[in-house]
Amino acid sequence: MTIEPLIRDELHGLRDQIRHFQGGMVASADGMVIAHDLRDIEPDGLAALTAAAIGVAKRLTEATGQGPFEESLTRGTSGYIAAYSAGSSAVLTAVAGPDTNVGRLHLQARRAAARIGALVDTAPRR
Repeated sequence: MTIEPLIRDELHGLRDQIRHFQGGMVASADGMVIAHDLRDIEPDGLAALTAAAIGVAKRLTEATGQGPFEESLTRGTSGYIAAYSAGSSAVLTAVAGPDTNVGRLHLQARRAAARIGALVDTAPRR
């Protein structure tokens, strides 16, 4: 059984739990899409950009002695893009509107990232 439908269910759950949630994606740390729930954003491009951003964030946390990367939040004038470590080799990217409750986004996305990480880390390798 593939884990893609289970991950997509987690992404749909975020849409139900977070007001103004616009979509999510899970990708490998090197930028390969695993599953997504994005409507108006091209997933391959977002996965590549997330991988680049996470690379910088990892270097930043290491250089400042803050430990391994866990999450990153970017705010633009039209909303938020958050990236969360999901297990040892994946990342959950969440896109939300400007009126999103960021605390709720973090709470629900961190929980989803932990569940997704467990799925990814225990999935058979191809």
